[in-house]
Amino acid sequence: MNITVIGTGYVGLVTGACFSKMGNKVYCVDIDGKKIEGLKKGILPIFEPHLGTMVINGQEKGDLIFTTDIKKALNDSNIIFIAVGTPMAEDGSANLDYIFSAANDIADNITKDSLVVIKSTVPIGTGFKVKKHIENILKENSSNVKIEIASNPEFLKEGRAIEDCMHPDRIVIGAEKEEVFETLKELYSSFVINHDRFVLMDVKSSEMTKYVANAMLATKISFMNEIANICEVTGADVQKVRLGIGSDKRIGYHFIYAGCGYGGSCFPKDVQALINTAQTHGYEPEILAHVEDVNKKQKLVLVNKVIKHFGEDLTGLTFAIWGLAFKPGTDDVREATSLVVAEELIKRGAKIKAYDPQAIEEFKRAFNQDYLNEVIFTENRHDAVEGADALILITEWKEFRTPDWELLGEKLNHKVIFDGRNIYNRKIKELGFDLYQIGS
Repeated sequence: MNITVIGTGYVGLVTGACFSKMGNKVYCVDIDGKKIEGLKKGILPIFEPHLGTMVINGQEKGDLIFTTDIKKALNDSNIIFIAVGTPMAEDGSANLDYIFSAANDIADNITKDSLVVIKSTVPIGTGFKVKKHIENILKENSSNVKIEIASNPEFLKEGRAIEDCMHPDRIVIGAEKEEVFETLKELYSSFVINHDRFVLMDVKSSEMTKYVANAMLATKISFMNEIANICEVTGADVQKVRLGIGSDKRIGYHFIYAGCGYGGSCFPKDVQALINTAQTHGYEPEILAHVEDVNKKQKLVLVNKVIKHFGEDLTGLTFAIWGLAFKPGTDDVREATSLVVAEELIKRGAKIKAYDPQAIEEFKRAFNQDYLNEVIFTENRHDAVEGADALILITEWKEFRTPDWELLGEKLNHKVIFDGRNIYNRKIKELGFDLYQIGS
């Protein structure tokens, strides 16, 4: 099939690359000419394992085309995907400016009947609003072109997006007509050869499914973090509790690891957007509100542990931070715990030495510029701990999992570790380390 994907951000780029990998001709369209020129040269605006190779190979085969010419793309396409960002507005709702900007471009340039598929995460009812918006413009332009609308939310995990796209757990499709379902099932058929993983539903339910999936995962994280905090004050061991409940098949082990808070582009934004949607319809979602409140407090847990050990005044102390991205496998620092921890420590007089294998440049752009001069960025993990008074582990990159404890003890001024992801064995206390973990 010939496809246009509008938006070359995280979702659009991964989606376009994976569709082209399966032999489809894909136009990835963006209004950012500089980004498009970079992509033509194989320069990606994000870090995602294996994506760069796929982008280069797709272009070499002629299956993946990056362009700012939306008219040309639409003229040669059967299906149009909208994959632009929906950032959080000040009131917590999803900002749909980019969605309707894409709808305007479609309406002004489309010349034949087409299927418009919304892959962006959008509030319930957006699909029908977009369809009506496009149809109104087509009517004003005296066009006889007809469109159908569908919802096809993405469920990509940063750091594993290619695998998730190529081997999906499920493919959710929301539509109102059988022919739309059949068209999208044909498009995705090569992704699910061995299993029928299609979940078909109406458009509104599809839009809701994406929000509920992220809200459920965020809820599990915040719930387990709250349990960790209760374990800490009662003397229970949260890691043993996790094993005890995870063995129950009704609960499972996924997303029940205690930590220092979730971040990223999805969970915080989508929880807030779902809260806003509920409130707009006159319902007060109490559990969701607490999920977000618990997460905000959890990002301060490491700071509080530092204060407990060193005191409120941290003047003259330097802290090494391992990991700045909100999770391993990405350079994304949006809503990352590292932003909160670094700023709070600097406010109390500390200096920071930070290392992350991918996210340093993104952190520099996102961090409070008033405090950026207090952060030294290092080229490797060993330089970060050299002369530091303690180590703070925030992102559990693999290279941080089994450090040389003897070397670490020599480089640190004090053998103190704040483990924000509970990845270190408590036996290191026998080596003279003070180890602070979540829930203990």
